[in-house]
Amino acid sequence: MNLKKKKKIMREIKNKIISISERKDAFKQTEIGRIPKEWEVVRLCEIVKEDKFAIVDGPFGTQLHSNEYVDSGVPLIRVNNINKDGSFNFNELVYISEVKFKSLKRSAVYPGDILLAKTGATIGKVSIFPKEFEKGLIASSCAKISIDKNKADTIYIFYFLLSEFGYKQILALSTGATRPTINLTPISKITISLPPLPEQKKIAEILSTVDQAIEKVDEAIEKTERLKKGLMQELLTKGIGHKEFKDTEIGRIPKEWEVVKISNIADVKGGKRLPKGHNLVDFRTTYPYIRVVDFKNMSIDLANVKFLLPETYKAIKRYTISSNDVYISIAGSVGLAGLIPVELDGANLTENAAKLCNLRRVVKDYLAYILNSSLAQKQIHSFVGKAQQPKLALFRIEKIKIPLPPLPEQQKIAEILSFVDKRLELLRRKKEKLERVKKGLMNDLLTGRRRVKI
Repeated sequence: MNLKKKKKIMREIKNKIISISERKDAFKQTEIGRIPKEWEVVRLCEIVKEDKFAIVDGPFGTQLHSNEYVDSGVPLIRVNNINKDGSFNFNELVYISEVKFKSLKRSAVYPGDILLAKTGATIGKVSIFPKEFEKGLIASSCAKISIDKNKADTIYIFYFLLSEFGYKQILALSTGATRPTINLTPISKITISLPPLPEQKKIAEILSTVDQAIEKVDEAIEKTERLKKGLMQELLTKGIGHKEFKDTEIGRIPKEWEVVKISNIADVKGGKRLPKGHNLVDFRTTYPYIRVVDFKNMSIDLANVKFLLPETYKAIKRYTISSNDVYISIAGSVGLAGLIPVELDGANLTENAAKLCNLRRVVKDYLAYILNSSLAQKQIHSFVGKAQQPKLALFRIEKIKIPLPPLPEQQKIAEILSFVDKRLELLRRKKEKLERVKKGLMNDLLTGRRRVKI
């Protein structure tokens, strides 16, 4: 999405919203907080269809087993199909037969029904059953909610349940500490701030517009990621403009290239765990400490970086990483590789990662890209095996074999891939901004702090 189109969307949204004064007489206090005087507070059971299956959960596990799944048929909706952002995940679908569907029809779901994850770590996730399907069946970990369109707008109710106001109620009404669950009776008692129907529809329209903009950015991200994957496969095995190739132990590569071990081009050194009795701190000091959780998109996510106190730094000050090095994770999420931003030059490095330093005959960006390629990742996974707690030994890293073009070609390959990465970073920032806009709008529109034009 280009800047011009994005600004147009935001103008359209602003044109549909009017601010209201903070006059005390414009609001009333209710059990769910302050809302405009003309709004109602209703329970979910008051706005669903007059049908005994308007709020229903899936069949018990004993009624449906995974060995009854079929290659095609009626989709079975599980918590995997409900994304945290409210979208529907088509990639994790499984199917049951028409015969099985008919035997469990009380748990049927139809286009426009609200889906709610009601068990475990996924509790509170909501989505809409998509119009791409004629019908479906919900699993035991889900519930479906069918709204009476004459009483409320389904999309408005969906956004309310998706908001922090809905989520907090779901958690509060759930039972069980280790594996929380919300049953149908508490679901039916969820309270909702309900504007007049035309205002509900307008609020739903505005929030849907933002979601459509986010979806467009997601599509652009997905397309750019496919482009990057294809370019990496092409550039890191065939190079730029080569006509002659040779077969090697790591596959076919340009004739002028070499095959080298990491030990031939870099030193591999580990990070350091915190001394016993020492802890990281959230407030900024001059001693940042980089963890594997901070590794993101071949760089470092600066948002949640932790810091060392001076006395902790003194104990582990030798275990640092510079912006000239390449990092690689060696425990947990093994094989994440990338570069250190200049602002973290000299930061301390976790014991769950290693640094490739004192680089020789290799451009650091090229090395980071090749370590993220399928060629290197296959070797890393073979070294780690299928251990329950995977760990990549430093001497194994030294044995990783990579193709090595001449330095000018390494630089050119890295520049091409970096250009694509910059595009990806720009798109991700756009998405983050739109998500912040959506969160702010939900907070304001679903409470009446800002009103819409009807």
